[in-house]
Amino acid sequence: MIDNKKDLDVVGLGVSTVDLIHVVDELPGEELVQQAYETSLQGGGPVATAMVTLARLGSRAAMIDRVGDDWRGRMILEEFVREGVGTEQIRVEQGARSSIATVLVRKRDGARTFIFSPGTAPELAGEDVHADFIRRAKYLHLNGRHMQACLEAAKQARDGDVKVSFDGGAGRYRAGLERLIPLVDICIVARQFAFAFAGVRELEAAAAKLLAAGPELVVITAGIEGCWVFEKGRGSFHQPAFEIVDVVDTTGAGDAFHGAFLHRLVRGYDLPTCARFAAAVAGMNTRALGGRKALPTTAEVEAFLQRG
Repeated sequence: MIDNKKDLDVVGLGVSTVDLIHVVDELPGEELVQQAYETSLQGGGPVATAMVTLARLGSRAAMIDRVGDDWRGRMILEEFVREGVGTEQIRVEQGARSSIATVLVRKRDGARTFIFSPGTAPELAGEDVHADFIRRAKYLHLNGRHMQACLEAAKQARDGDVKVSFDGGAGRYRAGLERLIPLVDICIVARQFAFAFAGVRELEAAAAKLLAAGPELVVITAGIEGCWVFEKGRGSFHQPAFEIVDVVDTTGAGDAFHGAFLHRLVRGYDLPTCARFAAAVAGMNTRALGGRKALPTTAEVEAFLQRG
């Protein structure tokens, strides 16, 4: 049920970064010097990019985070403002550095290496979460960064009739997240994350363990294999990925999927429609370097889907 008094569709809680992306011939395995074919500097971060996706599609999104007062922090904030993502709950820490990630993309096949340099701004604590702000939204989206703040925000969301969405990316499972999953309603995770959480290597068994932990909806993503959607007590289905012939970079495809899925979900669409729309946005987002340059508008996605 959508509360028409809520003035935000989705609030995101996570770490915002600046992404420096290079297209190169080889990924590092030994000492080498090589030229980048293309370079891009843009905002990044899983939850942050999902919020930009939502805003680009026409949803009302806002971000909760803490950044430094350096050039990176200014760039992060300026990009959010330009995209229409609310920044009133992003705290600027004086004298701190904001996070930056360097991404190397191999030209011949799109394989990637990530080098992450965390900022020096301290993590948000539970007392930094404002319940009134959380409850202005219909959905809260998080991935476990700022863990104490995530736990508090998820509890406040539950008390305030706000659905909680969780992003579990590939290679991002870690001990402690089992405290957060029971507070989640919608759990969208990479296959590798699902297997690591469940301790199994079989899709249905992993989904069953995630559903048993608390979420009412589990989506397991697997790149070009598409995604599988499991709803508690109502079965499952598979959504294939869309074939994109002009793929440049898959950075941010999963983040775009999360934002697009929530964009449709918050408007009351059924799950097959949400999954198909999200798969289209994720595919379309691979057509440019970086996680945000190729993010489409809703009109562009609908035209893409009409073309089949």
